Amino acid sequence: MNTTPHTEAKEQLTPELEKFIQHWKKRPGNLIMVLHRVQEHFGYVPRSVAFQVADLLKIPLAQVYGVLTFYHFFKLKKPGKFQISVCLGTACYLKGGGDLIQELEGILGVGLNTVTPDGNFSMEAVRCLGCCGLAPVLSVNGTMHGNLKKEDIAGIVAEYKAKI
Repeated sequence: MNTTPHTEAKEQLTPELEKFIQHWKKRPGNLIMVLHRVQEHFGYVPRSVAFQVADLLKIPLAQVYGVLTFYHFFKLKKPGKFQISVCLGTACYLKGGGDLIQELEGILGVGLNTVTPDGNFSMEAVRCLGCCGLAPVLSVNGTMHGNLKKEDIAGIVAEYKAKI
Protein backbone atom coordinates (compact mmCIF):
# COMPACT_ATOMS: atom_id res chain seq x y z
CA MET A 1 0.00 0.00 0.00
CA ASN A 2 1.39 3.41 -0.99
CA THR A 3 1.40 5.74 2.01
CA THR A 4 3.28 8.64 0.48
CA PRO A 5 1.26 11.84 0.41
CA HIS A 6 -0.14 12.98 -2.92
CA THR A 7 1.92 15.76 -4.49
CA GLU A 8 0.97 17.65 -7.59
CA ALA A 9 3.39 17.61 -10.49
CA LYS A 10 5.09 20.95 -10.94
CA GLU A 11 3.93 22.77 -14.03
CA GLN A 12 6.66 23.94 -16.38
CA LEU A 13 6.84 26.62 -19.03
CA THR A 14 6.44 25.22 -22.50
CA PRO A 15 8.98 26.10 -25.21
CA GLU A 16 6.26 28.27 -26.81
CA LEU A 17 5.78 30.22 -23.56
CA GLU A 18 9.54 30.59 -23.09
CA LYS A 19 9.80 31.99 -26.63
CA PHE A 20 6.95 34.42 -25.88
CA ILE A 21 8.73 35.58 -22.71
CA GLN A 22 11.99 36.11 -24.59
CA HIS A 23 10.10 38.15 -27.20
CA TRP A 24 8.58 40.39 -24.50
CA LYS A 25 11.58 40.45 -22.18
CA LYS A 26 12.83 43.95 -23.08
CA ARG A 27 9.43 45.60 -23.65
CA PRO A 28 7.64 47.86 -21.19
CA GLY A 29 4.64 46.23 -19.52
CA ASN A 30 6.05 42.79 -20.23
CA LEU A 31 5.10 41.20 -16.92
CA ILE A 32 1.36 41.65 -17.35
CA MET A 33 1.50 40.42 -20.96
CA VAL A 34 3.53 37.36 -19.92
CA LEU A 35 1.23 36.53 -17.01
CA HIS A 36 -1.82 36.84 -19.25
CA ARG A 37 -0.30 34.36 -21.69
CA VAL A 38 0.68 31.97 -18.88
CA GLN A 39 -2.85 32.06 -17.46
CA GLU A 40 -4.31 31.60 -20.93
CA HIS A 41 -2.23 28.42 -21.26
CA PHE A 42 -2.72 26.88 -17.78
CA GLY A 43 -6.03 28.47 -16.72
CA TYR A 44 -4.19 29.98 -13.75
CA VAL A 45 -0.62 30.94 -12.83
CA PRO A 46 1.01 27.94 -11.14
CA ARG A 47 3.49 28.73 -8.37
CA SER A 48 6.33 26.87 -10.09
CA VAL A 49 5.72 28.85 -13.30
CA ALA A 50 5.72 32.16 -11.40
CA PHE A 51 9.26 31.31 -10.24
CA GLN A 52 10.31 30.55 -13.82
CA VAL A 53 8.79 33.79 -15.10
CA ALA A 54 10.71 35.78 -12.47
CA ASP A 55 13.95 34.02 -13.45
CA LEU A 56 13.49 34.55 -17.19
CA LEU A 57 12.51 38.22 -16.80
CA LYS A 58 15.27 38.70 -14.20
CA ILE A 59 12.91 40.34 -11.73
CA PRO A 60 12.16 39.57 -8.07
CA LEU A 61 9.50 36.96 -7.39
CA ALA A 62 7.82 39.54 -5.15
CA GLN A 63 7.23 41.71 -8.22
CA VAL A 64 5.52 38.82 -10.01
CA TYR A 65 3.31 38.13 -6.99
CA GLY A 66 2.64 41.85 -6.56
CA VAL A 67 1.00 41.87 -9.99
CA LEU A 68 -0.74 38.50 -9.50
CA THR A 69 -2.33 39.58 -6.23
CA PHE A 70 -3.17 43.16 -7.27
CA TYR A 71 -5.20 42.26 -10.36
CA HIS A 72 -8.26 40.12 -9.62
CA PHE A 73 -8.14 38.69 -13.15
CA PHE A 74 -5.19 36.46 -12.24
CA LYS A 75 -5.85 33.14 -10.54
CA LEU A 76 -3.31 31.47 -8.26
CA LYS A 77 -5.25 28.22 -7.91
CA LYS A 78 -6.33 25.88 -10.65
CA PRO A 79 -9.99 26.60 -11.44
CA GLY A 80 -12.64 23.96 -11.97
CA LYS A 81 -13.44 22.53 -15.38
CA PHE A 82 -16.54 24.76 -15.30
CA GLN A 83 -15.75 28.25 -14.01
CA ILE A 84 -18.84 29.98 -12.66
CA SER A 85 -18.72 33.77 -12.34
CA VAL A 86 -21.65 35.39 -10.56
CA CYS A 87 -22.11 39.08 -11.21
CA LEU A 88 -22.44 41.31 -8.17
CA GLY A 89 -22.46 44.61 -10.05
CA THR A 90 -25.13 47.07 -8.96
CA ALA A 91 -27.96 45.79 -11.17
CA CYS A 92 -27.24 42.13 -10.48
CA TYR A 93 -26.75 42.71 -6.77
CA LEU A 94 -30.05 44.56 -6.47
CA LYS A 95 -31.91 41.88 -8.43
CA GLY A 96 -30.63 38.93 -6.38
CA GLY A 97 -27.03 38.13 -7.31
CA GLY A 98 -26.32 37.27 -3.68
CA ASP A 99 -29.18 34.75 -3.68
CA LEU A 100 -27.60 33.05 -6.72
CA ILE A 101 -24.33 32.67 -4.83
CA GLN A 102 -26.08 31.19 -1.79
CA GLU A 103 -27.93 28.72 -4.01
CA LEU A 104 -24.71 27.71 -5.77
CA GLU A 105 -22.95 27.25 -2.45
CA GLY A 106 -25.73 24.93 -1.32
CA ILE A 107 -25.77 22.89 -4.52
CA LEU A 108 -22.00 22.67 -5.04
CA GLY A 109 -21.06 22.42 -1.36
CA VAL A 110 -18.28 24.99 -1.68
CA GLY A 111 -17.98 28.72 -1.15
CA LEU A 112 -16.66 31.56 -3.26
CA ASN A 113 -13.16 31.27 -4.72
CA THR A 114 -13.02 27.54 -4.19
CA VAL A 115 -13.13 24.43 -6.35
CA THR A 116 -15.36 21.43 -5.77
CA PRO A 117 -13.44 18.37 -4.50
CA ASP A 118 -13.92 16.63 -7.85
CA GLY A 119 -12.36 19.61 -9.65
CA ASN A 120 -15.38 20.13 -11.88
CA PHE A 121 -16.71 23.49 -10.62
CA SER A 122 -15.21 26.68 -9.28
CA MET A 123 -17.14 29.77 -8.31
CA GLU A 124 -16.26 33.43 -7.98
CA ALA A 125 -18.06 36.73 -7.59
CA VAL A 126 -17.23 39.41 -10.15
CA ARG A 127 -18.04 43.10 -10.26
CA CYS A 128 -19.65 43.22 -13.70
CA LEU A 129 -20.23 40.90 -16.63
CA GLY A 130 -21.60 43.66 -18.86
CA CYS A 131 -25.10 42.26 -19.14
CA CYS A 132 -26.95 44.63 -16.82
CA GLY A 133 -30.14 44.39 -18.88
CA LEU A 134 -30.27 40.65 -18.11
CA ALA A 135 -29.65 41.02 -14.35
CA PRO A 136 -29.01 38.96 -12.41
CA VAL A 137 -26.50 37.01 -14.50
CA LEU A 138 -23.80 34.43 -14.16
CA SER A 139 -21.43 32.97 -16.69
CA VAL A 140 -20.05 29.46 -16.99
CA ASN A 141 -16.82 29.40 -18.98
CA GLY A 142 -17.97 32.62 -20.65
CA THR A 143 -21.49 31.45 -21.54
CA MET A 144 -23.99 33.92 -20.09
CA HIS A 145 -27.13 32.93 -18.21
CA GLY A 146 -29.43 35.86 -17.45
CA ASN A 147 -32.71 36.92 -15.88
CA LEU A 148 -32.08 34.28 -13.24
CA LYS A 149 -33.92 33.28 -10.12
CA LYS A 150 -32.37 31.03 -7.52
CA GLU A 151 -34.73 28.28 -8.70
CA ASP A 152 -32.88 28.29 -12.06
CA ILE A 153 -29.50 27.41 -10.56
CA ALA A 154 -30.04 23.66 -10.07
CA GLY A 155 -30.93 23.28 -13.75
CA ILE A 156 -27.87 25.22 -14.88
CA VAL A 157 -25.56 23.12 -12.70
CA ALA A 158 -27.24 19.93 -13.95
CA GLU A 159 -26.70 21.06 -17.55
CA TYR A 160 -22.94 21.25 -16.95
CA LYS A 161 -22.78 18.10 -14.83
CA ALA A 162 -24.24 16.25 -17.80
CA LYS A 163 -21.18 17.32 -19.82
CA ILE A 164 -18.70 15.70 -17.42
